[in-house]
Amino acid sequence: MKKKPARIIIGITGSFGSGKTTVAGFFKSWGAYVIDADKIGRELLVPGSAAYRRVVSMFGDNILLPDRGIDRRKLATLVFRAHRLRFVLNRIMHPLIIKRIKEEIKKSPRKTIILDAPLLLEAGLRPVVDKLVVVTARRDIQIRRIQKRSASAKEAILRRIRSQIPLHKKRKMADFIIDNNGALKDTKKQAELIRRLWWKS
Repeated sequence: MKKKPARIIIGITGSFGSGKTTVAGFFKSWGAYVIDADKIGRELLVPGSAAYRRVVSMFGDNILLPDRGIDRRKLATLVFRAHRLRFVLNRIMHPLIIKRIKEEIKKSPRKTIILDAPLLLEAGLRPVVDKLVVVTARRDIQIRRIQKRSASAKEAILRRIRSQIPLHKKRKMADFIIDNNGALKDTKKQAELIRRLWWKS
């Protein structure tokens, strides 16, 4: 068996509502350094930032809240209805998010780094991680979980799911697959197996 690297970067991805952030949370509770790509995206879009100005310039003031912050739900509705608009947004955001992710990796105080990124494969981040974990769930379970935490309509959820690489294709690229269709304790057991195989303190 090959010697394990001194540091391990584990990418966690899946589809919308499959439970990847829950799995990342397990690793965080065990002491891993978690980089949340969605959180980075939100931080980059604070009013006045370069990304904010570019996005507002492209999409207009209609996506703004009364306090001039970006209405993320309104922006999402636009980009998940039109591939062209999604491409425009990704072209602005992905390079900035990737740059910040690489900076976060460099300054990590831990040897185990978890990259929680829904668009990890779509953004071309596979070469950045040493191992790829894909969290899967049935479509009906994805929809139910999303509707439980938000008021999103089923069709809006489906548009977002369809905008991503299908789970069956992501599974083929995975080093590990976590089945998140069952109880939380079963999902955690699968994450613990990965922890035992690849953990670095």
